[in-house]
Amino acid sequence: MVRRMKSELKLRWDGSRRFAERIVKHLEVPYTAEERDAHQNLQRYSELRLKNASSEGERLAAEFVLKLLKKRLFSSPAAFGTTLEKHMNTIGGQKSNANYARDIDAYDDDYADDEEYEAQIGDAMGSASQALSSVSNEERVLLKELSGYATKASLRPDSKAQTLIKWLNQTLKSGGKWNGERVILFTEYRATQKWLYDLLAREGFAEERRLEMIYGGMDKDERERIKAAFQAPPSQSEVRILLATDAASEGVNLQNHCSRLIHIEIPWNPNRMEQRNGRVDRHGQKAAEVHIHHFVGRGFDSASTTGKVGDLEADLEFLMRAALKIETIREDLGKVGLVIASQVEEAMLGRRTRLDTTRAEQEAEPVRRMLKFDRKLREQLERLSSQLHETQKALNLTPEHVENAVRVGMELAQQPALIPVDVEGIWPDPTGIRKSCPVFRLPALSGSWAQCAEGLAHPHTKLIRPIVFDAALAAGRDDVVLAHLNHRLVQMCLRLLRAEIWSPGNQSKHLSRVSTCVVDDSALTHPVIVAYGRIVVLGGDNHRLHEEIITAGGALIEGRFSRLNVGETKSALEAATETPAPAAIESRFQTLWPKQRDALLAALEARRVERTKNLEKNFEELAEKEVNKLRFVMNELRRTIHEELESRDNPQFKLDFGGDEPGKQQHERDLAALRRRYNEIPDEIEREAVHIRSRFRNPSARLFPVAVTWLIPRRAVLAITGGRA
Repeated sequence: MVRRMKSELKLRWDGSRRFAERIVKHLEVPYTAEERDAHQNLQRYSELRLKNASSEGERLAAEFVLKLLKKRLFSSPAAFGTTLEKHMNTIGGQKSNANYARDIDAYDDDYADDEEYEAQIGDAMGSASQALSSVSNEERVLLKELSGYATKASLRPDSKAQTLIKWLNQTLKSGGKWNGERVILFTEYRATQKWLYDLLAREGFAEERRLEMIYGGMDKDERERIKAAFQAPPSQSEVRILLATDAASEGVNLQNHCSRLIHIEIPWNPNRMEQRNGRVDRHGQKAAEVHIHHFVGRGFDSASTTGKVGDLEADLEFLMRAALKIETIREDLGKVGLVIASQVEEAMLGRRTRLDTTRAEQEAEPVRRMLKFDRKLREQLERLSSQLHETQKALNLTPEHVENAVRVGMELAQQPALIPVDVEGIWPDPTGIRKSCPVFRLPALSGSWAQCAEGLAHPHTKLIRPIVFDAALAAGRDDVVLAHLNHRLVQMCLRLLRAEIWSPGNQSKHLSRVSTCVVDDSALTHPVIVAYGRIVVLGGDNHRLHEEIITAGGALIEGRFSRLNVGETKSALEAATETPAPAAIESRFQTLWPKQRDALLAALEARRVERTKNLEKNFEELAEKEVNKLRFVMNELRRTIHEELESRDNPQFKLDFGGDEPGKQQHERDLAALRRRYNEIPDEIEREAVHIRSRFRNPSARLFPVAVTWLIPRRAVLAITGGRA
């Protein structure tokens, strides 16, 4: 799947960005000597454990234990303390290799339930710890000091928590009072979430439900309540701080009124970091900037990654550099992201001091070239967008026409009419352009129509929201609901209208097929009769290529039918009004109908023939356009494959595998698959081109008469009625 970068999308007409700009910031933490010592002690303990591992299996178990302890220490003293306690209680049990290796392989940090995740962490830590040899005297001293630190630090805000509290007060409380700003605090661990909640509650941040939590495994209804409250405007909802775990946040949109996010710990997995950031940096974000915050040690701006391995500030700097690197390669996290994750683990185990993704980025270059080609499609997408707008215009798919269809449909269904309402910013129209109300309250509907009200309740306030038919009026608002073409109300009305219109003969029960109206004398010189017809055009394979409503009409001059051309017919219909003809005129029209019927239907048939001929030319052009698009895309694919084959056939590329025989074999299989695909493309193009042309060949059109409209100028009415219009 190709992900399009938001920064590559076209700017608005005034040059402004369509999406918010992401700004990555750091929060400097003045760590204490006690906190630095704890990290140094864990690093020393790691060195001893790895040095004294008596087998490859024990080394594997030790690495797992030490990485997990370090991740938990970076998160919070509380998370670290529970895991350290499990380690100390189970270390040295000498569990069999098969058992602990199986438990480590089964460990997965992608959990939907946070309590289950915490339990799995404990089980995996216990299993791996049992595979280790007994602790030495030095190791025992280090563990005791670490345990004492965790117990003491868990009872109060550590330096990072103090920095967070200071930031919250400065950002969310203007002059000591809550403002409208919001923030999401993300953590991987439920233990850290609980600890932070208690700390923030003691600082007064939980008053009046200003602080909420979502986590994996919580009650679904409660989760949706909190999510709705956070998405509601600050004027309607008190919540300002959302403490979230990774398990609870995947796929959740939280961008309506929040543009700030803080990572309590920097994830070692780049994809997880992007998943978190994507909760606020996404379509629908109203702010011009999205601020993403990470914690670092004091002096980060002037520092370089030269600190001693295991130092708190040096480790945090490495993680921050990784986070900044991820920002530069967001378009392709696949291969490079895996390398970053691996190097982060190496650094946290003391085996690496510098982040280096050069080779991974070079190997990912073919993918970037394909992404670059994909971005050239932007111009084609813009053309398609233009065609969409032209189609909407040609089909009269305006908000006003959709609204009218709904009004008629509800009337046919014998349901109450829409109720105009005032909504601030919509009606009364602040621009003064609109002359009629475009926003409506849906009345109480009966039967199956009652389901049309589903989704109208506001997710937070539960108030029933009004509907609009214009997408521009609903943009950026959650106090109205857009009744689009796929909305249940619109769909039910359109189905009913379609059934009424297409029903054969006189089977229509409610919708009249004949209408009359009086028009201004300046619009018409003689009465006009217009017929509507539905044409359906089928292709060579009986595939429906086109469907539309056509019109044809004629003027009644001295009792004879005189056919109008397309432009004249259109002008006559544009002059139509909502003023019906008097009963005497309608009676006269009924008398004239048998004499005019055949001539009118002949005019409609002639229009069908004309329209079909025009469509045939369009179909030929459309078929060739489709073929050319196919050729372009497939030839670009073939060219890209050719470049990839040339780069992979390079002797230097093959040398990079060294003695990796399975890697070489996979390389040859990949090359064979690429060559096979390269050779298949020309024949595939020709087959598809033949299929496309056959679809558009020999089109046939079928005509279905639909309705008749009589239009009569006012002076003609007066001539018949003797001055009584």
